[in-house]
Amino acid sequence: MTGEQPRVPERVIARVRPHARALALPSLLLIAACGGAAYGVTALDEEWQRLAAVAGAALVAVLLFLLPLVRWLGTHYLITTRRVVLRTGLIARTRQELLHGRSYDVRLRQSPLQRLFGSGDVLINTGLDAPVVLRDAPRALLVQEALGDLMEASTSSVAAQRRQTAATSVIPPDGRLRSR
Repeated sequence: MTGEQPRVPERVIARVRPHARALALPSLLLIAACGGAAYGVTALDEEWQRLAAVAGAALVAVLLFLLPLVRWLGTHYLITTRRVVLRTGLIARTRQELLHGRSYDVRLRQSPLQRLFGSGDVLINTGLDAPVVLRDAPRALLVQEALGDLMEASTSSVAAQRRQTAATSVIPPDGRLRSR
């Protein structure tokens, strides 16, 4: 115990959801459905037509507004000093954790619309599997920089061992580079 450093408690750096822009079109469709239902109730003569207008508006509201809203509310990205936690779903929940010491690099992918709003897909490459993706993260450049800093500062033994292995595999033990 004399040579070990005291373990620093894990701190939350950021709690992030996908960009709220994803709710813009569903919100417009909800407004249009409510307007269509109001028009249908006042302009149509038959009772069954009024009920059909209200039922159609309710169906549009549930399928095109509530489902995207529930999906958006059920997606969380938690960034701490030790790991990244991705949680998706409300009914069938999926949780994925990635320790900063397991990561190699962090990339940012932005479409023109994402660039306009400052969001983007942050890809965390572990080198083993497919990259872990924080989809449509707001302030994506800041998230990428923070993750890069956290991964660089990671003091886990796995990260130190990987860095040492990567350094020794690039430079031969005698220190001389050979041409092929």
